[in-house]
Amino acid sequence: MKPEEQQYFTTGQLAKRTGMTLRTLRYYDKIGLLKPSLTNHASVRLYSKEDVARLHKIQMLKYIGLSLAEIGQFIQDDTTPEQDLGSSLKMQKEIIQSQIAHLQYVSKAIDEALGKVDERGQQVDWEGVADVMRTIHKEKDWSEQYHNAVRLQSRMRLYDQFSSNKIGWHRWFFEHLGSLPHLKVLELGCGDAALWRRNTDLIPETWSITLTDLSAGMLEQARMGLGAHSGRFKFLLADAQEIPFHDNEFDIVIANHMLYHVLDMNRAVSEMYRVLKTGGCLYASTMSTSHLQEIEQLTQAFDPHIQVLDPVMERFQLDNGRDTLQAKFTVIEQIRFEDHMLIDEVQPLIQYMTSTPMNAGKVLVGTKLNQFTTYLKDKIAEQGSLYITKDTGFFLARKTDEDKGRSR
Repeated sequence: MKPEEQQYFTTGQLAKRTGMTLRTLRYYDKIGLLKPSLTNHASVRLYSKEDVARLHKIQMLKYIGLSLAEIGQFIQDDTTPEQDLGSSLKMQKEIIQSQIAHLQYVSKAIDEALGKVDERGQQVDWEGVADVMRTIHKEKDWSEQYHNAVRLQSRMRLYDQFSSNKIGWHRWFFEHLGSLPHLKVLELGCGDAALWRRNTDLIPETWSITLTDLSAGMLEQARMGLGAHSGRFKFLLADAQEIPFHDNEFDIVIANHMLYHVLDMNRAVSEMYRVLKTGGCLYASTMSTSHLQEIEQLTQAFDPHIQVLDPVMERFQLDNGRDTLQAKFTVIEQIRFEDHMLIDEVQPLIQYMTSTPMNAGKVLVGTKLNQFTTYLKDKIAEQGSLYITKDTGFFLARKTDEDKGRSR
C-alpha cells in the first residue's frame, strides 16, 4: 500500500483511540519505544495501523509487569508482523491467566497462614507460617515466562505453516496410542499439553490421564491451555527419574520429546518400566541427527559462530535411543513420521532460529540480523524455497514377561 493510501493517526487521535495520554505517547517517542511512521510537512507526527498494533502490544506487556527497558528489548527483537496479532494476543492472555492463578494460589497460602494463628494470636506455628510466607513472596519471572511462550509459539508456527505432512505430528503421534477403553495413561514432561489440546476430540472418555512436568509453570500452562477439558486430567509436579506412583500402575507411559533433557536417562527408563503394567507400552518420541540440519548449515555458511540446534537432543535420538531402552525392554519398535518443510518466507524461519536456547538469538540482532535476512531472501529467490529435513518418530517399547529376568 502506498503511503498516501495508508490510514494514519495524529498523536491526539492515537491518544483518544487507545486511552493513552499525550505525555506518555511523546515519552515513548522520545525513548524510541514507539516512533511515528511519518512526520508531515507541518511536523505533525503520524502513526500507522501497525504503530497502533505495536502500542497495543506495549500496553499488554506493561500490564503483565514488564519494565519499559524489557518491553523495548522485546519490541526490538520481535520479528512478528504487527498486522497479525491474533497469536500474540492469545499468548499474552495466557500469561495474564497465569498471574491470576498465581494470585489465587497466594490467597490460599494467606488463608493457610491465618489458620495457623488462633484468634488471640497465641499458639502460633511459627515454622508453618514461615513456610507459607516464603510461598507468598516467591517471585515469578513473568518476563522469562513471556520469553518462553514467544519461543514455543515461534517453533510451532514454523512447523504448522510449512510442514508437508498436513496430519501434523501431534495428531499422528496421538493416533498411535490407540483407543482402547479404560486405560490409565501417564505423560512425563507434558509441557503445555499440546499433545492433548490438539486431540481433545480423540481422547476416549474412559481414560484416566495424569500429566506431569518438572516445572510448576508448565503444569499451570497445561491446565489453562486445556481450558474446559482440564477436568479430565490430573496434574502433578514430578521428576521422570523418581516417578511417584506404584509398580504396575499404567497401561501407557508417554515421554514426548523430553528424554534427552533427563540427567539420568537409565534411571528414568527404569522408572517408566516399573510403573507400567505387564503388556503396557512406553511411547518415547525424539528425532534423528538429520532433523533440521539444513537450518544449521544455512547459519553456519553465513557465520560459523552461530548455533541454532541444541546438541542436548543427541543424547536420546532415533539413531541411539534403542540402546538406552534395551536396558529394561526387550520388545522395541521404531516408527518414523514422514515429513519435511519447504520454506519460502524469511521471517518465520528467523523467528524459529532465534527462539532456540542456543546463541542465534543473541548474535542475530541489528545489522547482523539485516544481513542475515538479506542472505536468506537471496537463497529463497535462487532456489524458490528452502528444503528442511524433518526426521522425527518414536520408540514403542512394550513391557513383557521376558523383561522380568532383567535386573533393576
